[in-house]
Amino acid sequence: MPELIPARIVSTGLFTPENTITNEELVASFNAWVEKHNANHPDDQKDPSSAEFIEKASGIKSRYVLDKEGILDIDRMRPKLPVRDNEQLSIMAEIGVLAARQAMKNADLHGKDIDAVICAASNMQRAYPAMAVEVQQALEIDGYGFDMNVACASAAFGIQNAVGLLQTGARRVLMVNPEICSSHLNFRDRDAHFIFGDVATAVIIERAEGVPTPDSWDIVDTRLKTLFSNNIRNNFGFLNHTSDELDISDPDTDKLFKQEGRKVFKDVVPMVGALIAEHLADNGVATDDLKRMWLHQANLNMNLFIARKVLGRDATGEEAPVVLDEYANTSSAGSIIAFHKHRDGFEVGDVGVISGFGAGYSAGSVIVRKAA
Repeated sequence: MPELIPARIVSTGLFTPENTITNEELVASFNAWVEKHNANHPDDQKDPSSAEFIEKASGIKSRYVLDKEGILDIDRMRPKLPVRDNEQLSIMAEIGVLAARQAMKNADLHGKDIDAVICAASNMQRAYPAMAVEVQQALEIDGYGFDMNVACASAAFGIQNAVGLLQTGARRVLMVNPEICSSHLNFRDRDAHFIFGDVATAVIIERAEGVPTPDSWDIVDTRLKTLFSNNIRNNFGFLNHTSDELDISDPDTDKLFKQEGRKVFKDVVPMVGALIAEHLADNGVATDDLKRMWLHQANLNMNLFIARKVLGRDATGEEAPVVLDEYANTSSAGSIIAFHKHRDGFEVGDVGVISGFGAGYSAGSVIVRKAA
């Protein structure tokens, strides 16, 4: 078996929308809709919510969104994002480009320095042309691009795929994670309406050749795992066009994000905890030598339990940083936001792990070591 070419993360980027929605604002809208719904549907009564319930259940306090007005409008309760002309940059590509430009600037790189683009996200704006190719063109990258979707684990899977592309001749790969999660969320579902936010992240991975550039991270190893489950799902797709029964406004629809939260928690925590622990052990990394875990930002309690399973004790806020209180769940981008914002304090040789996990079930672990 040929020896693998070493790979390195050299830069990250983050695009954050201007609009925020607090739990209090979201609850005020939801409860107004509940009152109206209950008055018109005496046989289908819905329970109101509260900001305290949301924070206790998830750890989320607010979220960033591309459109605030449409979400809080109780007669709409979904983002209002106008359709763009085909000659314009798509919304998903646009936010991916914004995150990518920041990553490229941080590493002093240009389009000519990159050979491939991966768009890894939980939802794609369209089936084709690929958003990755659109991003590639906008950044004047002479190479190739493709989209991939492994739900909330997409960034970890994307890094693994980027490493693979380096083995086949690419010098550098740009991976973008544009997540417009507010558009797949049912804001009439009390158990889910608070979960997601919008954001875009970018990661540049290159061959680890020569002297490391400032703030670069060697990719020690990657590991991926999937198990089929219907406990997190979004059944919306092109075949819905053939149905005469589709009602996307139904509060109980499964054509938007839907999950069995308790089942997910019970299944995913041990799966991810074991994946990371075994991955570290197989690479000779003792838990005492693990400086930080940049975990998927879905649920605070889930992260606390996973970190405890890996470390054998409760993690400190520095060991397992949290961004979901501000950003909410941003699907594939969550672990990258954590890495982007909380990778200070590392010395050369210090080790951390980036991990994403979610629907599928899917999970990925990326062990990184500070290079410079």
